[in-house]
Amino acid sequence: MCAERSYARSISLPPDEVFRNLRNAKRFAMDIGGSLAKLAYYSTVERSRAYVSASSGGDDGDGQDDHHLYEIQEQNELGARIHFVKFEMTYFEKCLDFIKENLVSSHGEMMGKVVKATGGGSHKYTNLIRDKLGLECDKEDEMQCLIQGCIFVLRNITNEAFEYQRHSPQPYKFQTMDADLFPFLLVNIGSGVSIVKVESHDKYERIGGSSIGGGSFLGLGCKLTKAKNFDELLQLASQGDHRNVDMLVRDIYGGAYSALGLPGELIASSFGKMVSAKDGEGQEFEEQDIAKSLLHTISNDIGQISCLYAQLHGLRKIYFGGFFIRGHPVTMHTITYAINFWSRGTLQALFLRHEGYLGAIGAFLKGAEEDDSEKYCWGENYAGSSGLHSTSPPPDFIPRDRTASFDRFELDRLERPLVSLPALLDPPSYFPDTVDLTEDPDARKYWLDCFEEALGKVAARAVASQPSRDDAEMRAQQFMAKYNKRLETLREHPFAYGSLTVRSLLDTREQCLNEFHFADPYQHIKQQENEAALRILPERLQHLDSLEFRARQVALAEGLLAGNVFDWGAKAITRLMEGDDSFGFEEAMSKLQARPWLVDDLDPWLERLQDHPHKCALIFADNSGLDIILGVFPFAREMVLRGTQVILCANSKPALNDVTYGELKILAKKVAELCPTIRTALSEGHLKVMASGAASPCLDLSRIDEMLSQECQRRGVDLVVLEGMGRAIHTNYHAAFSCESLKLAVLKNKWLANRLGGDVFSVIFKYTKGSKVEGKTPSKNDIGTQQPRKSPETDR
Repeated sequence: MCAERSYARSISLPPDEVFRNLRNAKRFAMDIGGSLAKLAYYSTVERSRAYVSASSGGDDGDGQDDHHLYEIQEQNELGARIHFVKFEMTYFEKCLDFIKENLVSSHGEMMGKVVKATGGGSHKYTNLIRDKLGLECDKEDEMQCLIQGCIFVLRNITNEAFEYQRHSPQPYKFQTMDADLFPFLLVNIGSGVSIVKVESHDKYERIGGSSIGGGSFLGLGCKLTKAKNFDELLQLASQGDHRNVDMLVRDIYGGAYSALGLPGELIASSFGKMVSAKDGEGQEFEEQDIAKSLLHTISNDIGQISCLYAQLHGLRKIYFGGFFIRGHPVTMHTITYAINFWSRGTLQALFLRHEGYLGAIGAFLKGAEEDDSEKYCWGENYAGSSGLHSTSPPPDFIPRDRTASFDRFELDRLERPLVSLPALLDPPSYFPDTVDLTEDPDARKYWLDCFEEALGKVAARAVASQPSRDDAEMRAQQFMAKYNKRLETLREHPFAYGSLTVRSLLDTREQCLNEFHFADPYQHIKQQENEAALRILPERLQHLDSLEFRARQVALAEGLLAGNVFDWGAKAITRLMEGDDSFGFEEAMSKLQARPWLVDDLDPWLERLQDHPHKCALIFADNSGLDIILGVFPFAREMVLRGTQVILCANSKPALNDVTYGELKILAKKVAELCPTIRTALSEGHLKVMASGAASPCLDLSRIDEMLSQECQRRGVDLVVLEGMGRAIHTNYHAAFSCESLKLAVLKNKWLANRLGGDVFSVIFKYTKGSKVEGKTPSKNDIGTQQPRKSPETDR
C-alpha cells in the first residue's frame, strides 16, 4: 500500500486514538518545516478528583450512626493539557482537512481565531491555511520559537536531555534538570541546520548553520534508494553497513595512519567506494548500505560544524534538536562520535527526547498568555505520550504494515510551580532515585514483573472505590490494557520515557488510573483506618507521657517504624492485613527487626536529642491510618514540646494509601481535639500542615510545591525527616542535605530487603548530620551493589 493511502487511514482514526481529546480543543499552533509538520493544540481535560470535607455525620434514617471523620466526594474538574502530533509534509493538505473537520468546523469558538505558526512553511502555506481553515495565520519567528521551546522542555520535563553512548552497557545517560541552563549551543536539524548561541531566556544569536540537513538526507535518500519517506529511509539505514560504500583510512593505507593518529576505521571518503561504479558497471551496492553512508555523511558534517562553533564561542553544552534525529541510534552515535573526536572529549553532545517539538512548543506558548510558562509548571503525561523508539501504531490500526509513523507527546499543567527543596546540599547533582532500572537488568526485570503481577489487584481496588460500578469494570479493563502496554514498551525499551525507576513506574500507573477516572482507589480504606487509629491515639499518648526521656524517644522512633508497616503498596503487608483483621499497631511493633537494625543510627539520634532543640523540622509523611496518627503525630508532638517548629507535609494528590494534604488538614484538627499540645501548636503556627506538590509514594525533592519551599526558607528548616520506603529507600536514600536528616523505613519487600543484606521487616534508621562539605557522592546504584552501612560513624 502506498504511503499516501496508509497515512490517510491513520488520520481517519477516531480522534481519541491519535488526536486525543480533540472535542475539547481551544486553540492550536503549528510548526511547518520542509519535511515535517507538528500540530500543537490546547485542551481542557476532565479529571476525577477525590475531595474530602469535614463530615456533619448523623443518622440517614437507617438507624445507624453514619458519622465519619470526613466525607469523600469524587468531583470532575478541568485540567489543562497540550497535545502534540507530528506528520509528514506530504500529507499536509489532508491534515488541514482533518483539522478543519475535527477542530474548526465542529467548534464555533474556534471561528475567527488565529493560528500561531512557525517554521519556513508558515510563510509558504499562509494562503492554504487561510483557505482551508478560514483562520488567519500569525507567523512567529522560528529561532525564537525553537529557543523558547528548548528552554521550556529543559525546565519542565524530567530526564529530557541525555547523552548517547552507543557501545556502553547503558547507552542513554539522562541528565538531571539543570538550574544553570545558560549558556548553551542549540543545533536544530530540520531540512537545513541552524546553530544558535543561547545566553539567556531572551538573549540569543544565530551564529551559523548549514544547508546540509534533514532535507538533504531525505531528498538524496529517496533518489538513491526506493525509500519514500523519512521513516523508511531511517529504517533502511539501520540495516546497512556504511563500510561497503565509504572509503576508510585502512582502505587507503592498509591500516591506521599512526603518524597522524587516524584509526583504520575512520571514514576517509564518504561514498568513496562508489567511484568505481560507472553506468551500472562494476561493484553493486546495497540500498541499505547507501542509506547508512548517507546518514553518516550528514551526521558527521553536522557534528563537526557544531563542534567548531562551540569551540569558537567557548561553549561546553550542545543541545541537538529537530526531527532529523528522531531518537535514531545511528544518527546520535555519529554526532556524538564527531563531537568527541573533534573536541577531544571536552564538549558534551546532548540530545532531547522531544527534539522535534521545540518549534511547536514555542509557537504555542506565543498564543498562550494565560498559560505563561513562568507562572506554571508542566509535566509529561506518560499515559498519552509515545516514548523513544515506541512509535508503533495503535493496536487496532489497519493495515499493520503501514509506513507512516505514529508519535504523540502530551503535557499536563500542574496546579502550582515546583522548585527544589532549599535544604538540598547540591541541587544540580541531586538524583532522587536510588536505583536506575535502565542500568540494572535484574532489578528491572523484578520490578516490571512485580508491577505486572499487581495489576489485577490494583484494578479490583479501583473498581471497589467507585460509588457506582456501572462502567467501572470496563474502565478498569481499559486501565489494565493501557498500563500493561506501557510495561511492554519498557521491557523492550527501558529508556523510552527517561530513566526507568520504581518512581516512574508508580507515576505512570497513577496517570493511567487518572486517565480512566479512578481518582483515589484507596479512599475508603484510608478513611476507615484513620478513624480506627484516632480511637487508639489517646491511649498511645498517655503511654508515651509515662516514659522517661530516653525510653520515650526510643518508643517514638519505634512507633514511626511500626506505623510505616501499614503500607497497602507492599505485597507482604497486603497479605497480612487482608488475612487478619486483628493485625494492629502492637502486632506491627512485634514484626520489627530486633536491634541492631540493618542501618542503625538510633543511638547517635538519641545523643543528638540531648543537645539543643532543632529550630524547624520538615516531616514528609507516608501512609494514612496508624502510620500518620500513631507514628508521625506523636513524633511531631514531641518536637513541638522541645520547642521545635514543625512543617508536616503530605501528598498533594492521592497515591496508594498515602495520606493526602486534604485528609491531613482534617486529621490534624481531629488530633487537636484529642491533644492540647497539637491544638496549641496549630493555633499558634508552631505546627503547620502543607502540601508537598507530589502525587507519588516516591519523592523528587527537586520538584516540591513552591509555597513549601518558601516556608522552609522562612522558618529555617534544620531537620528533614523522610519516612517510608518510597520517600527514604526508593528515592532519597543517598540525598545529601545541608541540615540534619532522618531517613527511616521498614523493608516490606523481600527482594529489596535481600539485596540490602536483610529480610522482610528489616529496619533502616539513618541519621545524618548536615554538612556544607561532603566527600564522594555515593553512586545512585550503591544500594543495589553494596551492603548497607551499619556503623553510625560512617554517616557522620
